[in-house]
Amino acid sequence: MTHQKLHTKFLSNLLILVTILLLSTKCIIAQEVENETEFDYIKGSKHGPLHWGELHKEWGACNMGRIQSPIDMINPKVSILPNLGMLNKNYKPQNATLKNRGHDIQVKWEGDAGSIKINGTEYFLHQAHFHSPSEHTISGRRYDVELHLVHESAKINGKSEVAVVGVLYMIGQPNSILTEWSQYIRAMINTKAEKHVGVVDPSHIQFSGKKYYKYGGSLTVPPCTEGVTWIIDTEIRFVSMEQMNLLREAVHDHAAQNARPLQALNQREIELFGP
Repeated sequence: MTHQKLHTKFLSNLLILVTILLLSTKCIIAQEVENETEFDYIKGSKHGPLHWGELHKEWGACNMGRIQSPIDMINPKVSILPNLGMLNKNYKPQNATLKNRGHDIQVKWEGDAGSIKINGTEYFLHQAHFHSPSEHTISGRRYDVELHLVHESAKINGKSEVAVVGVLYMIGQPNSILTEWSQYIRAMINTKAEKHVGVVDPSHIQFSGKKYYKYGGSLTVPPCTEGVTWIIDTEIRFVSMEQMNLLREAVHDHAAQNARPLQALNQREIELFGP
């Protein structure tokens, strides 16, 4: 075989290998888009939620998907499953970065921050971020803030699964974890910045896991990837009005909220675990 043919064969094999690696990486994480300047929550905007699926072909699920999130936890549609299993949390302190992503405030752990077990599957915690008002509703009621704790399972055959725990908040007493972060969030107002905040213990983000809704849905931001396991804790926590306003003031999207509209249930089953 000539040197030219060997070189051509090497490049061809290299291209195939790179393609396989890219495809397998895409399957591993249902990754939220990081460049949040490409979409917004402004009503009537051409980049608003009704048009997300038109902005990029990779975001088509935002408009065409059948199991999209968020949804309303409609009690008549809920199946009560007392044996579904209590959430088994095993979080641990880890260094973290607080980031203003443009549409939300995110805390991202830089190493192993522990995990949660859902129906025997272990999901490892990666990041958490805030929406205001809440994206999910319970029997039509919308709350003031919703926190999403984003987890990913270990890879099996090159693929992993995503589970998100949603914690709902109403106006009341100040939230302790937001009190810890307020000085950093205040320094990020209208600035797309990030700040290392040292060790953050995820167990300080309180949710009981004793009673919760569970359903199959999607990411609530582009690319709206489906196949996400959602856990919505039924115990409502509290944030102060000042803390809620700070979360909205800090981001620089000029929108009054960063909550995606409710999506069609499309015959999905909602499970409720309770003692």
